[in-house]
Amino acid sequence: MYVTPQESVNGGVWLRLLAAFLITAMSALIREASDTATLGQIIFWRSAIAIIPICIYMAIRGQFPAALRTRRPGAHFLRGALGAAAMALSFISLAYLPVAYAEALGFLGPVLSLPVAAYFLRERITLWLAAAVAIGFAGVIAILWQGLTMPGEGALIGIAAGLGFAALIAVYRVYVKTMTRTESAATISFYFALFTTCVGLATWPFGWNSLGLYATLVLIGAGLLGGLAHIAATESMARAPVSVLAPFEFTGLVWAVIFDFVLFATLPGVPGWIGIIAITLAGLMVVIPPERLLRPRRDA
Repeated sequence: MYVTPQESVNGGVWLRLLAAFLITAMSALIREASDTATLGQIIFWRSAIAIIPICIYMAIRGQFPAALRTRRPGAHFLRGALGAAAMALSFISLAYLPVAYAEALGFLGPVLSLPVAAYFLRERITLWLAAAVAIGFAGVIAILWQGLTMPGEGALIGIAAGLGFAALIAVYRVYVKTMTRTESAATISFYFALFTTCVGLATWPFGWNSLGLYATLVLIGAGLLGGLAHIAATESMARAPVSVLAPFEFTGLVWAVIFDFVLFATLPGVPGWIGIIAITLAGLMVVIPPERLLRPRRDA
């Protein structure tokens, strides 16, 4: 069956929307599991279960086991270490913050990657992108202000972890970009999941909590959603340009607010809304260049 280029792009957009939903749903399950499971347990289950759909996906595409071969084990080790640290900070943030705040802070990653890319990859920072960085940090200040009014002391821990996650993601994305010159997406994803599985398992001697059936099912669900989100994101990029797909990542914030309200009976306050909107705007400014906004529309 012949698929037109436009139909392929449309399919990619729908898959990107699906990936955003799956990632946010996974985050909601991680937040739910954080009440009973240790951080190491969450990392283990999230990574180990995700290996299953990733391997099935590679087999369907005829990449298994060929995709397991690599000439750069050291690069995968460093990538795994950066990713494991980012994952741990993300899960800590979810343990202390509503899903919407944690997700919003995570979207700072592309904004913070700008100065990192400028330093390591010699990419040019325009006035438009500098404004995006400023707006993004204004959003952080608004969420920080909201965190100061939240009950308990954990909100500040969550915000600090969320900022650390965004900073690591900025470095992580630039590093992965350099890896894709020699390594396939399937290879990178598999070894990352394997590495973080080992990191989570290594925490077992330090004490894991006894999990009931409900908590175990929540963790299994988080792992499956994480693996399926990877597949949906990968397939979307195979069908449409990254510049077209990037804005649709931010639909995850809509789902985050919905999950917070339905599952945890929480909604952002006024400063929280300001922060979420500011960070979303900053992220969109990064992925949508001004020339694309000002481009004259062609009549059909």
